[in-house]
Amino acid sequence: MATDLPEKLIEDFERGTLNRRQLASRLMGLGAAMAVGSTAVGARADEEQPQSTFTATGLDHVALDVSDIDRSRDFYVKHLGLEVLRESATSCFLGRDGRFFLALFRRDPVGMNHYCYVIPDYDPAEVVRALETAGLKPRRRNGRVYFDDPDGLVVQVTGP
Repeated sequence: MATDLPEKLIEDFERGTLNRRQLASRLMGLGAAMAVGSTAVGARADEEQPQSTFTATGLDHVALDVSDIDRSRDFYVKHLGLEVLRESATSCFLGRDGRFFLALFRRDPVGMNHYCYVIPDYDPAEVVRALETAGLKPRRRNGRVYFDDPDGLVVQVTGP
């Protein structure tokens, strides 16, 4: 079923059948599909959907831990046409048309750091309360809120 796609992508990554670049690319594609107004992946308009904690309206960014900032930056510029938004010796932010961005951090071990979805009416204090009410353990860092998915992957939510 299509609603299992993110979970399958993560499982493929963990099994080694997808590398981190393929995972990031496919997650960004999934987020882009959501952002252009499609019905939730796999959901039919006539089916009643369970109440969710939030309603994601698009993928804001994916953050990756990489071993070589310059090499990774050059890869995403060359193969995905991303542009450098800002960079330092330990990080690089890439994007295009202001619709999403890819964050690269020089860290070991390499892998996905986190991914972030846009939600409407973002208020960090309200987000923390909603996540706690849902039985999750949010972590707030200034105006950012993070929480773990069932496999321990870090999810962030932000405003439009």
